[in-house]
Amino acid sequence: MVPPMGSRTPRTKDSLEGPGTGCRWRFGLSRATATIVLLVAAWGYPIARGNTAPQDPATPVGVSEHLGSRIPMELLFRDESGTRVRLGDLITGPTIILPVYYRCTNVCFTLQGRMAGALGALKQRPGEDYRVISVSFDERETPEIAARSKKTYLGAMKAPFPNEGWRFLTGDRENIRRLTDALGFAFQWQRNDFAHPVVSIVVSGDGTVIRYLYGVTVLPKDLALAITEAKSGITGTSIRKLMDYCFTYDPKGKTYVFNLLRVSATTVILCAGGFLAFLLITGKKRKAPGTEKQ
Repeated sequence: MVPPMGSRTPRTKDSLEGPGTGCRWRFGLSRATATIVLLVAAWGYPIARGNTAPQDPATPVGVSEHLGSRIPMELLFRDESGTRVRLGDLITGPTIILPVYYRCTNVCFTLQGRMAGALGALKQRPGEDYRVISVSFDERETPEIAARSKKTYLGAMKAPFPNEGWRFLTGDRENIRRLTDALGFAFQWQRNDFAHPVVSIVVSGDGTVIRYLYGVTVLPKDLALAITEAKSGITGTSIRKLMDYCFTYDPKGKTYVFNLLRVSATTVILCAGGFLAFLLITGKKRKAPGTEKQ
C-alpha cells in the first residue's frame, strides 16, 4: 500500500543506519578526495612566497599584431636548468615563440604537443635553421616545471631533437610583461586560471616580428614558410618577394594560401611569350637563306 503524501514510512534499524552512514561515508570520502587533490596540486606546483599571479581585469584578452616591430632582446629569463639567459643570446636566427604556461592542461598542452609533431616533419635543421622557445607568462612557474615540460614534449617527438633546439623559459613579471606587450599578446588572470589567446609567433634573428600563426593546429607547411620568411628578412628580399607572390597569408583562415590564379596566369603568359619568341626566332632563320638568293 502506498503511504499518503506527507506521511513518513517507518524505518527499521538498518534503514535508519544506512542513509546516515552512507551520507557520512560519502561526505568523508569527498573531503579526503579534495584534500588529496590539493596536496597533489601543491606538490606539482611550487609557488614562491609573496609572489602572486598577475591580475589586471582591465587588460583585454587577445592579440594585437605588431608585424615588423622588434621585441626587446635584452630581456632576462631562466631556462629549464635554472640558468639566467638573455633573450638575444637565444634568438640568433628564425625563432618560433610560444607564449604558454606549463600547468595548462588544455590549449597550451595541445599547442606544444602538436608543435612537437609538426617539427618532426620539417626539413629545416633545428638549432641551425630555426629554434623554438616556449615562454611561460605565469610568473609563479619555476625552472623545475619548465624542465618537466621539456622532457615531456621532446620525449614525445619521434625523431631526435637537439636540446638547444627547443628552450623552455620562465621569468619575473617585468620581463614577461615587456615581452608579451612587444608581441601584442594580452592575457588575464581569472580566478584560478588564465584567459589567453593561442598563437605561435615567428621572429627573425634580430627580433623582428614576422608572422602570427593562430590556434592549436600546427601545419608543417605553415611553419616552413614562416621560417623562410623570417630568414629572408635577414638575408635579403628576393625569397620573400617570390613567396609573397606565390603565397598569401589568409587572416581569416590563419594559414598560408597558394595563389593558384596568379601563378597560373603568370605561367600562361610566360609560356605564350616563350612560344611567340620561338616563332619569331625560327621565322627569321627560315627567311635568311631566301634573302641571300635574291
